[in-house]
Amino acid sequence: MLRALLSLTATLLLVQPASSAELKQPNILFIMVDDLGKEWISCYGAEGIKTPAIDKLAATGMKFNNAWCMPQCTPTRVTLLTGQYPFRHGWTNHWDVPRWGAGGHFDPKRNTTYANVLRKAGYKTCAAGKWQIDDFRVELNAMQEAGFDEWCMWTGYEAHNPPSANRYWDAYINIKGKGSQAYTGEFGPDIYCNYLVDFIRRNKDQPMLLYYPMVLTHGPLTTTPDNKDETNKRRLFAGMVRYTDKLVGRLVAALDEAGIRDNTIIVFTTDNGTGGQSNKRMGHIVRGGKAKMTEQNGTAMPFIVNCPGTVPAGVETDALVDFTDILPTFAELGGGKLPTGREVDGTSFAPLILGNTKEGPRKWIMSMGGGPATLRDGRVVPKLAYDDRVIRDKRFKLWIDTNRKPIKLFDLQTDPWEKQNLIDSKEPEASAALERLSAIAASFPAKDGAPVYDKNPPQKWDKKPGSSGKRKRKKKP
Repeated sequence: MLRALLSLTATLLLVQPASSAELKQPNILFIMVDDLGKEWISCYGAEGIKTPAIDKLAATGMKFNNAWCMPQCTPTRVTLLTGQYPFRHGWTNHWDVPRWGAGGHFDPKRNTTYANVLRKAGYKTCAAGKWQIDDFRVELNAMQEAGFDEWCMWTGYEAHNPPSANRYWDAYINIKGKGSQAYTGEFGPDIYCNYLVDFIRRNKDQPMLLYYPMVLTHGPLTTTPDNKDETNKRRLFAGMVRYTDKLVGRLVAALDEAGIRDNTIIVFTTDNGTGGQSNKRMGHIVRGGKAKMTEQNGTAMPFIVNCPGTVPAGVETDALVDFTDILPTFAELGGGKLPTGREVDGTSFAPLILGNTKEGPRKWIMSMGGGPATLRDGRVVPKLAYDDRVIRDKRFKLWIDTNRKPIKLFDLQTDPWEKQNLIDSKEPEASAALERLSAIAASFPAKDGAPVYDKNPPQKWDKKPGSSGKRKRKKKP
């Protein structure tokens, strides 16, 4: 029934929001793990570890092989909220707002978010986990303005506030109506998950958007309630992955208990590759690819969509998807209306996950962004005028450097680990791919945009002009 109704109204969804009386809008649960590549998910071929809850979502839903994130935290998080590439929304680099401030922040008054789109369409909205793109000491209503009715968030490390560094044990969390405080002796990931479970129970009779940007599995390495005495670093990270899987299972069970599992579309993914210190075997040893744009460990992330009776079960797709597609897809699923005057780079893949087509809408996808931003004239701006990026179609992948020059071309069908550069190849298919993908790159602006925001008031912890975050972008030779 749900699939038929959604299919019937698919062409109207972005024109006029549907009320709950007109359409049984699906709940949407968007789970995004922090720093975890495919090489740690057993249904994607990880060896020596089992992720049964995630694997079950894949076995009974749709597993994507070619879903691209941005290479690092801030570019990914702003991209999925806005449906825009980093060259357009301006957050091409990482900027840890609670730590570095300088007036910069994600400004929903100047940017669209999928949460605001769905809230206007009648959804109750909730977020729990990691935010890091606003400072809740300065912006008391940041989450509300971004489109969330309720929230339970680790804002990120707040400068001059040591307890706020804790996202795991003794977690420092901001909860709507309670403000920010340390939860001594408690494990943060349990608090975030339990908050979502409670929200589900209280709001199960109306359409819900649940955004779960998990704090796991990002460093620092930590024990969990299931391995409190563990000290081995490698086993610590594996324990964090297993606990991630356990929390996914807990949320799925909550949907079952509430009787809304078959009307809830679950999207599971991660924000970027695994941290470089956490290697894993997947046929051979795979190094963590966080902040890199290499295919198998840096940009192509786990991406699974599941909804019994609505999303086709047991399907593996090579359709191209990137994180600009999240906003238009959620809007189409929920009957949301995109604001006028704000360009969206993404394309909805709702028809694909609803089983109305076997082909994705994209001919190409792109990834870009990483390293630290900088300050110029008192504002957070990209470190470079034009950040390097990668573009791929179903077969070929092109690397573009900071001078807008194509420098590497790979045939991902025969060379998925990108060993043989075909940039100078005379083979007709490679030459045609170079011309085709170069034309796409040439259609982008010659200079990347800067973040658009109304500045926060000056704070004592603000970075000084010309400074940037400590993390340096690792370039692939």
